[in-house]
Amino acid sequence: MKYLWIAGAVVSAVGGVWLLLVVRRRRPRLKPVLLTAVGAFLLVTGMLLVLDPTSPKHEVVKSGGLAAGSVVALYALWLNDRRRRMDEKRHDLEIERAEHDRSRVADERFARSVELLGHETEQVRVGAMHALAGLARSRPEYTQTVLDVLCAYLRRPFRPDTDPKGSDEYTAESERELEVRLTAQRLIADLLPPDDQGGAELYDLNLTRAYLEYFDLSHRQVGELVVRAAWLARSNSFHHLVVHGGAWFTDSVSEGRLHAHDMVFCDVGWFSRIDCRDRVDFARTRFFGRAKFAGARFGGPVSFEGVEFADSVDRDGVEVAAGVDAVLPEGWTGLVAR
Repeated sequence: MKYLWIAGAVVSAVGGVWLLLVVRRRRPRLKPVLLTAVGAFLLVTGMLLVLDPTSPKHEVVKSGGLAAGSVVALYALWLNDRRRRMDEKRHDLEIERAEHDRSRVADERFARSVELLGHETEQVRVGAMHALAGLARSRPEYTQTVLDVLCAYLRRPFRPDTDPKGSDEYTAESERELEVRLTAQRLIADLLPPDDQGGAELYDLNLTRAYLEYFDLSHRQVGELVVRAAWLARSNSFHHLVVHGGAWFTDSVSEGRLHAHDMVFCDVGWFSRIDCRDRVDFARTRFFGRAKFAGARFGGPVSFEGVEFADSVDRDGVEVAAGVDAVLPEGWTGLVAR
Protein backbone atom coordinates (compact mmCIF):
# COMPACT_ATOMS: atom_id res chain seq x y z
CA MET A 1 0.00 0.00 0.00
CA LYS A 2 2.86 2.39 0.69
CA TYR A 3 3.72 2.53 -3.01
CA LEU A 4 0.12 3.22 -4.00
CA TRP A 5 0.65 6.99 -4.01
CA ILE A 6 3.64 6.57 -6.35
CA ALA A 7 1.50 4.66 -8.80
CA GLY A 8 -1.16 7.36 -8.46
CA ALA A 9 1.36 10.10 -9.18
CA VAL A 10 2.62 8.27 -12.26
CA VAL A 11 -0.89 7.63 -13.56
CA SER A 12 -1.90 11.25 -12.91
CA ALA A 13 1.17 12.51 -14.73
CA VAL A 14 0.54 10.22 -17.69
CA GLY A 15 -3.12 11.25 -17.76
CA GLY A 16 -2.20 14.95 -17.60
CA VAL A 17 0.32 14.70 -20.44
CA TRP A 18 -2.12 12.68 -22.52
CA LEU A 19 -4.83 15.29 -21.87
CA LEU A 20 -2.54 18.11 -23.02
CA LEU A 21 -1.73 16.23 -26.21
CA VAL A 22 -5.35 15.50 -27.11
CA VAL A 23 -6.38 19.10 -26.35
CA ARG A 24 -3.66 20.41 -28.65
CA ARG A 25 -4.64 17.97 -31.38
CA ARG A 26 -8.39 18.50 -30.80
CA ARG A 27 -9.12 14.83 -30.16
CA PRO A 28 -11.61 13.22 -27.71
CA ARG A 29 -10.63 14.00 -24.08
CA LEU A 30 -12.78 11.61 -22.04
CA LYS A 31 -10.24 8.76 -21.76
CA PRO A 32 -7.31 10.90 -20.53
CA VAL A 33 -9.65 12.66 -18.10
CA LEU A 34 -10.78 9.30 -16.67
CA LEU A 35 -7.15 8.16 -16.45
CA THR A 36 -6.24 11.35 -14.61
CA ALA A 37 -9.20 10.82 -12.26
CA VAL A 38 -7.99 7.28 -11.49
CA GLY A 39 -4.50 8.63 -10.88
CA ALA A 40 -5.91 11.25 -8.50
CA PHE A 41 -7.82 8.53 -6.63
CA LEU A 42 -4.71 6.37 -6.22
CA LEU A 43 -2.52 9.34 -5.30
CA VAL A 44 -4.82 10.70 -2.60
CA THR A 45 -5.63 7.26 -1.22
CA GLY A 46 -1.97 6.24 -1.11
CA MET A 47 -0.87 9.51 0.52
CA LEU A 48 -3.50 9.22 3.25
CA LEU A 49 -2.52 5.63 3.99
CA VAL A 50 1.14 6.59 4.25
CA LEU A 51 0.56 9.67 6.39
CA ASP A 52 -2.04 8.08 8.68
CA PRO A 53 -2.07 4.25 8.53
CA THR A 54 -4.69 4.13 11.29
CA SER A 55 -7.29 6.05 9.26
CA PRO A 56 -10.51 4.13 8.55
CA LYS A 57 -10.33 2.54 5.14
CA HIS A 58 -13.77 3.78 4.06
CA GLU A 59 -12.79 7.38 4.85
CA VAL A 60 -9.60 7.01 2.86
CA VAL A 61 -11.49 5.56 -0.09
CA LYS A 62 -14.10 8.33 0.24
CA SER A 63 -11.38 11.04 0.11
CA GLY A 64 -9.81 9.41 -2.94
CA GLY A 65 -13.20 9.26 -4.61
CA LEU A 66 -13.72 12.95 -3.92
CA ALA A 67 -10.38 13.71 -5.56
CA ALA A 68 -11.29 11.66 -8.61
CA GLY A 69 -14.73 13.24 -8.72
CA SER A 70 -13.16 16.69 -8.55
CA VAL A 71 -11.14 15.95 -11.68
CA VAL A 72 -14.25 14.80 -13.53
CA ALA A 73 -16.22 17.80 -12.22
CA LEU A 74 -13.52 20.21 -13.41
CA TYR A 75 -13.62 18.59 -16.83
CA ALA A 76 -17.42 18.89 -16.87
CA LEU A 77 -17.20 22.59 -15.96
CA TRP A 78 -14.60 23.17 -18.65
CA LEU A 79 -16.75 21.30 -21.17
CA ASN A 80 -19.80 23.33 -20.23
CA ASP A 81 -17.87 26.61 -20.48
CA ARG A 82 -16.51 25.57 -23.88
CA ARG A 83 -20.01 24.72 -25.07
CA ARG A 84 -21.27 28.07 -23.80
CA ARG A 85 -18.51 29.96 -25.62
CA MET A 86 -19.22 28.04 -28.80
CA ASP A 87 -22.93 28.85 -28.50
CA GLU A 88 -22.12 32.54 -27.98
CA LYS A 89 -19.80 32.52 -30.97
CA ARG A 90 -22.45 30.79 -33.08
CA HIS A 91 -25.01 33.34 -31.90
CA ASP A 92 -22.69 36.22 -32.75
CA LEU A 93 -22.10 34.74 -36.18
CA GLU A 94 -25.84 34.43 -36.73
CA ILE A 95 -26.35 38.05 -35.67
CA GLU A 96 -23.53 39.16 -37.97
CA ARG A 97 -24.98 37.16 -40.84
CA ALA A 98 -28.45 38.58 -40.21
CA GLU A 99 -27.04 42.11 -40.04
CA HIS A 100 -25.17 41.52 -43.28
CA ASP A 101 -28.38 40.30 -44.91
CA ARG A 102 -30.28 43.35 -43.64
CA SER A 103 -27.54 45.65 -44.93
CA ARG A 104 -27.64 43.96 -48.32
CA VAL A 105 -31.43 44.27 -48.47
CA ALA A 106 -31.20 47.92 -47.38
CA ASP A 107 -28.60 48.64 -50.07
CA GLU A 108 -30.77 47.01 -52.72
CA ARG A 109 -33.81 48.90 -51.46
CA PHE A 110 -31.90 52.19 -51.52
CA ALA A 111 -30.56 51.61 -55.03
CA ARG A 112 -33.98 50.63 -56.35
CA SER A 113 -35.65 53.68 -54.77
CA VAL A 114 -33.04 56.06 -56.19
CA GLU A 115 -33.53 54.51 -59.60
CA LEU A 116 -37.30 55.06 -59.37
CA LEU A 117 -36.79 58.78 -58.68
CA GLY A 118 -36.17 59.11 -62.41
CA HIS A 119 -39.47 57.44 -63.31
CA GLU A 120 -41.76 59.44 -65.57
CA THR A 121 -44.81 58.87 -63.36
CA GLU A 122 -45.10 61.18 -60.35
CA GLN A 123 -46.84 58.54 -58.19
CA VAL A 124 -43.83 56.26 -58.60
CA ARG A 125 -41.44 59.04 -57.64
CA VAL A 126 -43.52 59.85 -54.54
CA GLY A 127 -43.52 56.19 -53.57
CA ALA A 128 -39.75 56.02 -54.01
CA MET A 129 -39.31 59.01 -51.71
CA HIS A 130 -41.46 57.42 -49.02
CA ALA A 131 -39.43 54.22 -49.38
CA LEU A 132 -36.22 56.20 -48.87
CA ALA A 133 -37.66 57.94 -45.80
CA GLY A 134 -38.76 54.59 -44.37
CA LEU A 135 -35.26 53.24 -44.94
CA ALA A 136 -33.77 56.23 -43.09
CA ARG A 137 -36.09 55.63 -40.13
CA SER A 138 -35.29 51.93 -39.89
CA ARG A 139 -31.57 52.35 -40.65
CA PRO A 140 -30.38 55.67 -39.12
CA GLU A 141 -26.99 55.36 -40.82
CA TYR A 142 -28.81 56.05 -44.13
CA THR A 143 -30.46 59.27 -42.93
CA GLN A 144 -27.83 61.72 -44.18
CA THR A 145 -27.61 59.93 -47.53
CA VAL A 146 -31.39 59.94 -47.93
CA LEU A 147 -31.49 63.65 -47.09
CA ASP A 148 -28.77 64.27 -49.69
CA VAL A 149 -30.83 62.42 -52.30
CA LEU A 150 -34.03 64.33 -51.48
CA CYS A 151 -32.15 67.63 -51.57
CA ALA A 152 -30.61 66.65 -54.89
CA TYR A 153 -34.12 66.09 -56.27
CA LEU A 154 -35.13 69.58 -55.14
CA ARG A 155 -32.02 70.99 -56.85
CA ARG A 156 -33.21 69.71 -60.23
CA PRO A 157 -34.08 72.63 -62.53
CA PHE A 158 -37.74 73.53 -62.14
CA ARG A 159 -39.99 76.56 -62.57
CA PRO A 160 -43.74 75.95 -62.58
CA ASP A 161 -45.62 77.07 -65.66
CA THR A 162 -48.82 79.05 -65.18
CA ASP A 163 -52.04 78.56 -67.07
CA PRO A 164 -51.61 80.07 -70.59
CA LYS A 165 -55.09 81.62 -70.30
CA GLY A 166 -53.66 84.24 -67.96
CA SER A 167 -54.59 82.67 -64.64
CA ASP A 168 -52.10 82.46 -61.76
CA GLU A 169 -52.86 78.76 -61.45
CA TYR A 170 -50.15 76.29 -62.43
CA THR A 171 -50.53 73.96 -65.35
CA ALA A 172 -51.50 70.36 -64.61
CA GLU A 173 -48.00 69.15 -65.44
CA SER A 174 -46.42 71.66 -63.08
CA GLU A 175 -48.89 70.75 -60.34
CA ARG A 176 -47.93 67.09 -60.61
CA GLU A 177 -44.21 67.85 -60.38
CA LEU A 178 -44.85 70.29 -57.53
CA GLU A 179 -46.67 67.57 -55.61
CA VAL A 180 -43.56 65.39 -55.80
CA ARG A 181 -41.41 68.28 -54.60
CA LEU A 182 -43.76 69.05 -51.72
CA THR A 183 -43.45 65.41 -50.69
CA ALA A 184 -39.64 65.67 -50.73
CA GLN A 185 -39.80 68.87 -48.65
CA ARG A 186 -42.12 67.31 -46.08
CA LEU A 187 -39.99 64.17 -45.75
CA ILE A 188 -36.84 66.26 -45.27
CA ALA A 189 -38.49 68.10 -42.39
CA ASP A 190 -39.78 64.85 -40.88
CA LEU A 191 -36.29 63.33 -40.85
CA LEU A 192 -34.75 66.26 -38.97
CA PRO A 193 -34.74 66.24 -35.15
CA PRO A 194 -36.95 68.77 -33.31
CA ASP A 195 -35.29 71.90 -31.95
CA ASP A 196 -35.78 70.87 -28.30
CA GLN A 197 -34.13 67.45 -28.59
CA GLY A 198 -30.78 67.63 -26.82
CA GLY A 199 -27.84 65.61 -28.14
CA ALA A 200 -29.65 64.75 -31.37
CA GLU A 201 -27.79 63.58 -34.45
CA LEU A 202 -27.35 66.58 -36.73
CA TYR A 203 -27.73 66.43 -40.50
CA ASP A 204 -26.65 68.83 -43.24
CA LEU A 205 -28.87 70.15 -46.01
CA ASN A 206 -27.59 71.37 -49.37
CA LEU A 207 -30.35 73.17 -51.27
CA THR A 208 -28.18 75.17 -53.65
CA ARG A 209 -30.27 76.41 -56.62
CA ALA A 210 -33.31 74.53 -55.32
CA TYR A 211 -36.87 75.59 -56.05
CA LEU A 212 -38.72 75.72 -52.71
CA GLU A 213 -42.40 76.41 -52.20
CA TYR A 214 -44.12 76.17 -48.83
CA PHE A 215 -40.95 74.62 -47.42
CA ASP A 216 -41.31 74.31 -43.63
CA LEU A 217 -38.30 73.65 -41.39
CA SER A 218 -39.81 75.36 -38.36
CA HIS A 219 -38.92 74.00 -34.92
CA ARG A 220 -36.19 71.73 -36.32
CA GLN A 221 -32.40 71.66 -35.99
CA VAL A 222 -29.74 71.03 -38.62
CA GLY A 223 -25.98 70.95 -38.96
CA GLU A 224 -25.06 73.07 -41.99
CA LEU A 225 -27.71 74.72 -44.12
CA VAL A 226 -26.86 75.78 -47.69
CA VAL A 227 -29.59 77.63 -49.60
CA ARG A 228 -27.40 79.47 -52.10
CA ALA A 229 -28.99 80.85 -55.28
CA ALA A 230 -32.30 79.19 -54.39
CA TRP A 231 -35.75 80.33 -55.50
CA LEU A 232 -38.16 80.66 -52.55
CA ALA A 233 -41.70 80.87 -53.91
CA ARG A 234 -44.95 81.95 -52.25
CA SER A 235 -44.16 81.24 -48.57
CA ASN A 236 -41.35 79.44 -46.76
CA SER A 237 -40.88 78.92 -43.03
CA PHE A 238 -37.58 78.66 -41.18
CA HIS A 239 -38.78 80.14 -37.90
CA HIS A 240 -37.50 78.57 -34.66
CA LEU A 241 -34.95 76.61 -36.70
CA VAL A 242 -31.64 76.00 -34.92
CA VAL A 243 -28.64 75.92 -37.28
CA HIS A 244 -25.60 74.49 -35.50
CA GLY A 245 -23.22 74.88 -38.43
CA GLY A 246 -22.93 77.60 -41.01
CA ALA A 247 -25.96 78.90 -42.91
CA TRP A 248 -25.76 80.43 -46.40
CA PHE A 249 -28.70 82.08 -48.18
CA THR A 250 -26.39 83.97 -50.55
CA ASP A 251 -27.89 85.14 -53.88
CA SER A 252 -31.25 83.55 -53.17
CA VAL A 253 -34.55 85.08 -54.27
CA SER A 254 -37.57 85.09 -51.99
CA GLU A 255 -40.52 86.13 -54.10
CA GLY A 256 -43.02 85.28 -51.37
CA ARG A 257 -43.15 85.53 -47.60
CA LEU A 258 -40.06 84.45 -45.69
CA HIS A 259 -40.62 83.47 -42.06
CA ALA A 260 -37.18 83.58 -40.41
CA HIS A 261 -38.11 84.82 -36.97
CA ASP A 262 -36.86 83.23 -33.74
CA MET A 263 -34.11 81.37 -35.59
CA VAL A 264 -30.80 80.52 -33.92
CA PHE A 265 -27.55 80.68 -35.91
CA CYS A 266 -24.78 79.08 -33.85
CA ASP A 267 -22.19 79.78 -36.57
CA VAL A 268 -22.08 82.17 -39.53
CA GLY A 269 -25.34 83.41 -41.02
CA TRP A 270 -24.84 84.62 -44.58
CA PHE A 271 -27.67 86.53 -46.33
CA SER A 272 -25.51 88.52 -48.73
CA ARG A 273 -27.26 89.64 -51.93
CA ILE A 274 -30.53 87.94 -50.97
CA ASP A 275 -33.44 89.45 -52.85
CA CYS A 276 -36.60 89.51 -50.72
CA ARG A 277 -39.54 90.75 -52.82
CA ASP A 278 -42.27 90.24 -50.24
CA ARG A 279 -42.60 90.24 -46.47
CA VAL A 280 -39.63 88.91 -44.48
CA ASP A 281 -39.46 88.53 -40.72
CA PHE A 282 -36.20 88.19 -38.72
CA ALA A 283 -37.77 89.22 -35.39
CA ARG A 284 -35.98 87.85 -32.31
CA THR A 285 -33.54 85.83 -34.41
CA ARG A 286 -30.16 85.32 -32.74
CA PHE A 287 -26.83 85.34 -34.58
CA PHE A 288 -24.05 83.92 -32.39
CA GLY A 289 -21.52 83.94 -35.22
CA ARG A 290 -20.71 86.46 -37.94
CA ALA A 291 -23.66 87.73 -39.94
CA LYS A 292 -23.60 89.12 -43.44
CA PHE A 293 -26.35 91.05 -45.21
CA ALA A 294 -24.13 92.87 -47.70
CA GLY A 295 -26.05 93.65 -50.86
CA ALA A 296 -29.34 92.35 -49.47
CA ARG A 297 -32.47 93.86 -51.00
CA PHE A 298 -35.84 94.11 -49.26
CA GLY A 299 -38.72 95.04 -51.53
CA GLY A 300 -41.50 94.37 -49.01
CA PRO A 301 -42.11 94.79 -45.29
CA VAL A 302 -39.14 93.66 -43.23
CA SER A 303 -38.72 93.28 -39.49
CA PHE A 304 -35.56 92.85 -37.42
CA GLU A 305 -37.36 93.60 -34.17
CA GLY A 306 -35.51 92.15 -31.18
CA VAL A 307 -32.77 90.58 -33.35
CA GLU A 308 -29.50 89.79 -31.56
CA PHE A 309 -26.04 89.97 -33.10
CA ALA A 310 -23.25 88.55 -30.93
CA ASP A 311 -20.54 89.15 -33.53
CA SER A 312 -19.83 91.48 -36.42
CA VAL A 313 -22.46 92.25 -39.06
CA ASP A 314 -21.66 93.17 -42.64
CA ARG A 315 -24.54 95.40 -43.88
CA ASP A 316 -22.73 97.13 -46.68
CA GLY A 317 -25.07 97.98 -49.56
CA VAL A 318 -28.30 96.85 -47.90
CA GLU A 319 -31.31 98.27 -49.80
CA VAL A 320 -34.84 98.76 -48.50
CA ALA A 321 -37.64 99.78 -50.85
CA ALA A 322 -39.13 103.21 -50.30
CA GLY A 323 -42.36 103.38 -48.37
CA VAL A 324 -42.36 99.83 -47.01
CA ASP A 325 -42.82 99.05 -43.33
CA ALA A 326 -39.29 98.37 -42.08
CA VAL A 327 -38.11 97.67 -38.53
CA LEU A 328 -34.32 97.63 -38.79
CA PRO A 329 -31.61 96.93 -36.22
CA GLU A 330 -30.21 99.84 -34.26
CA GLY A 331 -27.53 101.65 -36.23
CA TRP A 332 -28.70 100.55 -39.67
CA THR A 333 -29.03 104.07 -40.99
CA GLY A 334 -28.43 105.57 -44.37
CA LEU A 335 -29.82 102.60 -46.30
CA VAL A 336 -30.52 103.32 -49.94
CA ALA A 337 -34.20 103.35 -50.81
CA ARG A 338 -35.06 101.95 -54.19
